[in-house]
Amino acid sequence: MDIDEIKRLIDIVKETGIAELEVREGESLVRVVASMNQETSNLTGQAAGADAMPSPIQASQNVPSNALPIKSPMAGTFYRSPAPELQPFVEVGQRVEIGDVLCIIESMKMMNEVKSERIGTIVDVPIDNGQAIESGATIFYIN
Repeated sequence: MDIDEIKRLIDIVKETGIAELEVREGESLVRVVASMNQETSNLTGQAAGADAMPSPIQASQNVPSNALPIKSPMAGTFYRSPAPELQPFVEVGQRVEIGDVLCIIESMKMMNEVKSERIGTIVDVPIDNGQAIESGATIFYIN
C-alpha cells in the first residue's frame, strides 16, 4: 500500500467521522484511528447529530454469566446473513467451530466475514441485523 492510499484512508476517516478504519491488503495491514479532542467532539456532534451515533449494545437478560463475548474487529454495519433472503450464518443454540463464519460486517463498501476464533455454542446475538456498530462492540456471546 503506497502513501497516497494511506492518505486517502486518513481523509476518509476524517470526512466520515468513523472512529477507526482497518484495511488489509495481502500481508499489509493499515489501521487509522481518529483522535477525539474536545473541539473535534463538539464539531462532530453538531454536524452529525445525536442520532448518527450507534446506540450502546446490551446483552439480553438470559446470557449466562460464564458466556464469552465475541467482539467486532471493525466498525461498520452488522449483517447476520450473506443476503436478506438467506438464513443467518448462525442462530442462538448453534454450535460453532473455529473458522465458521458468524456474520458479515460491511465497512467502506466491503463485505468482511467475521469467523469464530473459538469452539462453543452461540448463546446470544445482542445486535440487530443491519445495525451500525463500533469496532470492539460485542456481536455474539458464546459458551
